[in-house]
Parts: sequence; C-alpha cells; structure tokens
Amino acid sequence: MSEEEQADAAEAADASDEADAEAETEESGSKGIQNGDFIRLEYTVKTVPGEDEEEGRVVDTTSKEVAQEAGIDDDEYDFSPRTIVVGEGHVFGSVDDDLIGKEVGDANVVTVPADEAFGEFDPDDVRTVSSEKIPEDDRYPGAQVTIDGEQGYVETVIGGRARVDFNHPLAGDDLEYDYEILEVVDDDEEKAAGLLGMYLQEAPEVRIEEETVEEEVTVEAHEDEESGEVDRETERQEVDKRSLYIEATPMMQMNQQWMFSKQQIAQDVMQRLDLDRVVIEEVIDGSGGGMMGGMGGMMGGMGGMGGEDVEEALDDVDVDADELVEELEDAEE
Repeated sequence: MSEEEQADAAEAADASDEADAEAETEESGSKGIQNGDFIRLEYTVKTVPGEDEEEGRVVDTTSKEVAQEAGIDDDEYDFSPRTIVVGEGHVFGSVDDDLIGKEVGDANVVTVPADEAFGEFDPDDVRTVSSEKIPEDDRYPGAQVTIDGEQGYVETVIGGRARVDFNHPLAGDDLEYDYEILEVVDDDEEKAAGLLGMYLQEAPEVRIEEETVEEEVTVEAHEDEESGEVDRETERQEVDKRSLYIEATPMMQMNQQWMFSKQQIAQDVMQRLDLDRVVIEEVIDGSGGGMMGGMGGMMGGMGGMGGEDVEEALDDVDVDADELVEELEDAEE
C-alpha cells in the first residue's frame, strides 16, 4: 500500500471513530429511562372491554377518584403513585419493555394479553366438590373459599355438591395499563419508602443514617484439623454502618406479607440501596399509664431483689397501712 493510500485509510478510520463517538454521545444523552431506574408511576389498569361493554372494569389504580367512580374505594388503601424499579418485574413485562427509553412526563396505554397477565381461563379448573368442604356460611354463589389449599369462587351449591371456579378472577382477560411517568427517584430514602410501599401497600416513615456502632468482629480463626470445628477469637470494635430505620405502624405489623416475608423484603431493600442493616422501630404511644402502669414499673424495679432485700426496702418506706386502707375506701365511694 502506498503512503497516499495509507494516509487515506487513516483519515477514513478517524472519521469513522468520530462518527461512532458522536452517535454514542447522542444515544447516552437521550437514552431515557433504563432497566434498574427507580421511577414513580401513576396508573390505572382496566380489563379490555368486551363486545357488549363500553368500558372495562378497573382492576387497580393509583387514583382515588377513579377508584371511587368504579365503586372500589377503600379507606385503608393507599392510592398514591407507586415507586417501581424498571425491569425488575414490578409491573407486567410488556409495560416494563414500554418504559425503556421513555422520559418523565411520558404517558401511554399498553395492552397486556391474558396469558401475560393472570393466565388464560382453564375450564378444567372449574370443579365439583363436596359442599362439606365449604364452611356453612360460605355456601352461596360468589363466596371466596379455600379448598385443599386452593382459592376459588363458589358458582353453585346444589344439595351436597358445589361447583367451584379455581381460576383467577381475571383469568382470560386482556388488560389495558394506562400509565404516566411522574419522576425519576434519586433519593435513597424515597427509594426505600417506595419499595416498602410496593410490598406493603403503604409507605412507612424511613430514614437512612451513616453511623458507627460496636459489634463483635472476628480477629482470628483456627480450624481444628481433626474435628473441623473453627475456633474464633472476637473482640468488640467500632464499625461504620449504613442503616435504614423503618417506623413500624400498627397496619404494617398486621400485614401478612410483612410478617411472613420480613427477612426477604429487608434483604431486597439492602441489596438495592447498598445498606448494611435494617432497623425496625416500634413506636408506643405514651398517653397510657395511670396507677397500674406506675405499679407495674415499681414491681418491675423490684424484680431483681431477693426476699430479704424486699423486706428491707419495705421497712424503708414510710407507709401507714391503716391510712392506706382508708384512702382506698374513700376512693371507691
């Protein structure tokens, strides 16, 4: 190759590199929302209207007004927008795909087919069972029942037999997912509250603290060659921790998903937000108390005393028994 041809080739390569760099810059500057982004969504999910329907049935919504119009208002339900992590299965797959590349303020309606939503209707899941398996108070059409570990809905009860539909109530229904992207969530405390809200249907009060705590740390470990047991030498050291504090509300403490999946939920939040630990704070209102509360505290304080200590403590208390009885009788009157 001549020197002139080599120069032309080098110039062409440089031009190609510049074009690739410009394209990459443009792409990164306008790539929009991507997998792993935390975003806040406002949405309403409805069934796709049938031939004889003007409008589909509301399945889920973040709008209290829409819920009220649909007759599904629930005072205990949080209708505020939801925080989700894109690409993590927090919404239907087709909605996740549609969110990629979108920007804050974008809105769309995505049709979710039945097989992706709650499955196709299976006639074999409508079965006849003995009515004895159904509690007497639930032996009527429409009752939700659990039989042999399966949830279903009673269709008919005739004599000693009942017809029960074990399909999901929305099986066979295509859905319309109408959403609007309100914001990209960057604050870790907001992310944590949003994730917990998705699990618990309410967003508790949270805070993240960078703190130094004391804990037992292994400084040396020796393994016994015969038994395989490991002998660890530990000492208390100050360790830096990034902690998430969650205020446990009464509703949260009664939430079944929280009660049975607390560990998994905490692990998910810690992994996503690079936390070292999660601390649950139970707040007890101090408005109670009274005489029983005071006596309970006093008796608790004496709990560590032996018999002789109690006698000595009582000897030191200046209380006239007769006067105390008279005061109690006066109080009762």
